[in-house]
Amino acid sequence: MTSSDPRPSNTKGTNSGRRTALVWLSVIAGGLATAVAGVPIVGYLVAPLRRSNRDEWMDLGPVEKFIVGKTQIVDLLSPLREPWDGDTGRLAAYVRRATSEDFQVFAINCTHLGCPVSWFPDSGLFLCPCHGGVYYADGARASGPPPRGLYKYSNRIRNGRLEALVGHLPTLHDTPKEG
Repeated sequence: MTSSDPRPSNTKGTNSGRRTALVWLSVIAGGLATAVAGVPIVGYLVAPLRRSNRDEWMDLGPVEKFIVGKTQIVDLLSPLREPWDGDTGRLAAYVRRATSEDFQVFAINCTHLGCPVSWFPDSGLFLCPCHGGVYYADGARASGPPPRGLYKYSNRIRNGRLEALVGHLPTLHDTPKEG
């Protein structure tokens, strides 16, 4: 009896078993790789369902601290901070007291790319060092690439103290929900 297979007949079963094992090993490795690659995708899709609105009213200080017609910077902690954030969990805001009862609280971020703006009291302008964005004292866009004025936080006076609703930048697409 002649066969076209030059290998001895006793090795056919071994190769077949080896081939089957390699196929299963490939299937298992591919499944693990798919599962590992899918974890971030599932996390991205599920995260908005778990995220709560963590905006908080933050105390900026007593009303008397802010002088009518002046703009000053205040430091505060982000309500979105985590214990491991360190200094990155700190925020700043500009407070402008327009009248005795009217306050404007601005995020320090330029609306172009988010660089921190600086207040120049002599010229009465906010200037962004990154791309030359300029804003008026009331936060309105003056010139440069920013598409709009500075982001404004909602604010209120409570028990003689100024508070701002802080947590995320109140962009045109995502306004804060007061609560």
